[in-house]
Amino acid sequence: MVDLLGAQPGDRVLELAAGPGETGFKVLPGIQPDGELISTDGAPEMVEAARRRADSLGLTGVRFAVEDAAHLSLADDAVDRVVCRFGIMLVPDMEQVASEIARVLRPGGAAVLAVWAGTRVNPWLTATGRAAVELGHMVPPDPEAPGPFRLSDPERLRAVIASGGLAIEAVEDVAVLYVADSLDEWWEATRDTSRMLAMLTERLAPDEIALLRERSKHNLAEFVQEDGSVAAPGVARVVLARSG
Repeated sequence: MVDLLGAQPGDRVLELAAGPGETGFKVLPGIQPDGELISTDGAPEMVEAARRRADSLGLTGVRFAVEDAAHLSLADDAVDRVVCRFGIMLVPDMEQVASEIARVLRPGGAAVLAVWAGTRVNPWLTATGRAAVELGHMVPPDPEAPGPFRLSDPERLRAVIASGGLAIEAVEDVAVLYVADSLDEWWEATRDTSRMLAMLTERLAPDEIALLRERSKHNLAEFVQEDGSVAAPGVARVVLARSG
């Protein structure tokens, strides 16, 4: 994503759905000196987490803000680049996000966005959801509802990005590998980061949670290595687009 973005010294870069800021912080060295990273997220708690992380790393040239990606407070033509990793598919009105990206980008500015490819090629992301369906705790998710795989269809992804007036230059699949020291570590990380799992476990009894945990771990058992660590494959899809 950083390579595709092609940020230059002095650029103003907007990160949407930044979470703890990891992607934007990797862009930051390429825009210094005199550049600015605007790190944003819709959740104030995540913005504060990114701010604390930047402070701990001694980063400068970063401004933090709470922003709704579908209704940005920035002026037209305000930034040179936009980056968004695993965020657009979680916003109810994805087309509006694409329109806002096109609006705030200066002419010729670049946007790089990443989404997850299909469920079949990302087992580490789907193991708990599959287990919950198998145990009768939830029905299969609506593919059109906000969620990690909402833009897994490449044609749907292209249509959403183009709907805002952005010109798509490249779409690339990127192989990833999820690594954890154990299935227990994977479960704890998933519980901390999955809103679906957090909401589900709030209403389940302890014995139901234990069964869900074991079924989820079973769904990833084929990726457990001899030493007990987990190495599960995945695929992300990255889009490079430009404003007119």
